[in-house]
Amino acid sequence: MTETMPDFINQWIDLAQPRLGAEIVSCSDDFFAECSRMLNPEAPQFIVGKFDDNGKWMDGWETRRRRNGGYDNAIVKLGLAGEIKGIDIDTTHFTGNYPPAASLEACYSVTPADNSSDWQTLIPSTSLQGNSHHYFEIDNPACFTHIRLNIYPDGGVARLRVHGRVVSDASALDRNAQHNLASVELGARAIAWNDAHFGAVANLLNPGKGVNMGDGWETRRRREPGNDWCIVELGHAGSIEEIVLDTAFFKGNYPDTCSIQAARVDGGTTQSIITQSQFWSELLPPQKLEMDREHAFNAQVQDIGPISHVRINLFPDGGLSRVRLLGKIDG
Repeated sequence: MTETMPDFINQWIDLAQPRLGAEIVSCSDDFFAECSRMLNPEAPQFIVGKFDDNGKWMDGWETRRRRNGGYDNAIVKLGLAGEIKGIDIDTTHFTGNYPPAASLEACYSVTPADNSSDWQTLIPSTSLQGNSHHYFEIDNPACFTHIRLNIYPDGGVARLRVHGRVVSDASALDRNAQHNLASVELGARAIAWNDAHFGAVANLLNPGKGVNMGDGWETRRRREPGNDWCIVELGHAGSIEEIVLDTAFFKGNYPDTCSIQAARVDGGTTQSIITQSQFWSELLPPQKLEMDREHAFNAQVQDIGPISHVRINLFPDGGLSRVRLLGKIDG
């Protein structure tokens, strides 16, 4: 466990996001605060003076005080099956009511998991502190669909984040159909960017339309020469036929122009990919954008063959809500 923010927070997506389909399967008790609040993608808040019928309103999962031995637990179905890279058990705002200890297990199950499922321990019983993040690096290559959080003996957890790599089976996909290869559901992920001051690059890959301006990638106002950029690793390598750039909700802060470079990358590190990306071929030459609009490009997309990574360039800066790279899987 570490108290400083680890790399996995930015490197891998939260598999326990409700927008991806994550949900609470069961919990032993949530008398004081509904267990589903623990998966809320927003940061936990504390509202002074807010009470409900059972007591102080808390933004997280909180059980009643145990008087009969045992401990509490919650089972979560992950939104997408994947390899778990790191866990954040967050007790923010829980001070005199946090659990003294917790453990976490995971399993793979095609049906809703229960307490009799074949659980593997990822985090053994570990002491917790109040009002704190508890980060755990996970070294287990297995694919999981569910996790079980055990708290000893009772108390409250504000948020549970399960960061990992989506496992998408290319053999199960129709090779003749068009897929969004930049979809988080197929395993696409943001691996590098020069700035994400107002909004995370990973938002570009989320399913559905953006819900507001915060649900996109937005950089700070550029006060020097150059342009902003990010690099996305596709879920599967393939040939791109259509590109959709959506500036939904970005009005006074959308990019003037956007271009996309791409390549098929084999090996290397994130740093070497950043260096190489400056010289990648143009998949989409610079295109003028408009505010709060979905832009679809077909004829403008260059045929450069199968690719695995793209570099999205904003000129000079600004925000995008979503990026869709539609094409056929290759490899």
